[in-house]
Amino acid sequence: MQYKAIIGQTEAKARLIKMVNENRVPHALMFSGREGCGNLPAALAFAQHLYCTAKTVDGPCGECNSCRKVSKLIHPDLHLVFPIAKSKEVKSSNDLLIEFREAFLQKPYLTLNDWFKEITADNKQPIIPVEEANDILRKLSYTSFEGSYKIMIIWQPEKMNAESANKLLKILEEPPEQTIFILVCDHPDQLLATILSRVQQIPFYDCSAPEIEEALIDLFQVNKDIAQQTAIMANGNFAEALLLLTHNEDSVSFLNNFQTFMRLALKFDCNKALAWIDENATSGREKQKQFLQYALEVFRDCLMFNYGDKSLIRLSGSERAFLEKFAPFVNQKNYERLVEEFNNNYYYIERNANPKILFMDLILKTNELINMK
Repeated sequence: MQYKAIIGQTEAKARLIKMVNENRVPHALMFSGREGCGNLPAALAFAQHLYCTAKTVDGPCGECNSCRKVSKLIHPDLHLVFPIAKSKEVKSSNDLLIEFREAFLQKPYLTLNDWFKEITADNKQPIIPVEEANDILRKLSYTSFEGSYKIMIIWQPEKMNAESANKLLKILEEPPEQTIFILVCDHPDQLLATILSRVQQIPFYDCSAPEIEEALIDLFQVNKDIAQQTAIMANGNFAEALLLLTHNEDSVSFLNNFQTFMRLALKFDCNKALAWIDENATSGREKQKQFLQYALEVFRDCLMFNYGDKSLIRLSGSERAFLEKFAPFVNQKNYERLVEEFNNNYYYIERNANPKILFMDLILKTNELINMK
């Protein structure tokens, strides 16, 4: 992985290159940014730069033996930690390392949802358990194989439970010599303050629409008009742009599900509502959270459609046609409360609340809000 493969992020890449060129690399870094910003591939590019035996002023050479090992995620001193769906067979990242390598090499802008689909664990909660912390401490106690840095990349550290996070506090503050931690984090606000205080943050910002557009044209030879439309709809998320480009069916699925939900909320029908709830309660927590997130984005677009700049709306085709009909039901009187209710449900789903109870309550409250005069 090289820096040129990362879309945009000029400032972050320049800062990382300067660290290596000046040999002033902190022992604990955090690459923080919203999903799809490129912080995970940047972590691998930075590791490759550190291990490269023929560095240039602009980054790793990409051709030496160390570069080839990192590019395949098989360098013996590069350790990877990521969320898992814990089970009797899977207790730490070690048990899924081969699967993670394959998933990342196929899709460097890997999202948590992509990863859990890959391991068919959609209906389970992602976690970095305490067994993982024990493994980290054990791995870093060994001497490096190739006499260079030992690098520990932790993807989605916000998924560490409290016990796991607390176990790592001391080693994050005083790691063994030539050891570097890189935390790749989408939600820094979900980390313990004691973790945040021990790392130097490198912010990664949303990709701009022109950056995404240019990347789509360069990488996939996409028609300029399609690339431009996709870039606008992606809303700064390159992973989302790739999904849109490959005509992923999720958006259609979420639209249909959202339409059904809103019809039920508009004219409440108990039997149909119970059928919808039963179906969605078994879809898995990640899917439930995605549905709620999708709804929040639609509400935002409704407000823009009614009161703002319509050119900023990310929807097109059947989604936009639905928006034009649905937008009048979202207004200044009910917008804030709708957002609050859906955000609250997202919060409770993350904390393993009963989805049947949550969704029934949500339908009833939505019914009240969108029928508000």
